[in-house]
Amino acid sequence: MDEARKPLYAYLQATGGTKRTYVFLSQRSERLTEGAIHYWFRKLKALATKAQFPVVQHLTFHDLRQDFAYRAREAGWSIEEVANYLGLATKKGALSTFL
Repeated sequence: MDEARKPLYAYLQATGGTKRTYVFLSQRSERLTEGAIHYWFRKLKALATKAQFPVVQHLTFHDLRQDFAYRAREAGWSIEEVANYLGLATKKGALSTFL
């Protein structure tokens, strides 16, 4: 297991494993809302050091989704697989933003 996956694996083991629909849960509902994810992302960016801040200053959560889609396609995923994984209904429209 690579180093990037170890914290996620530990989190899943500590919170009940992988037998649930969502990885990150809210205290108030089954899943985190979009607003909660954006709030969480802003808090993480605020932890950046002075040297790191220029790199992450304008980074958005949507940028991470775009980067994932690009890398998945580079790794050989089909457009349909990327669309499904990102929760997009079709490979047209919104998916063109990612690819």
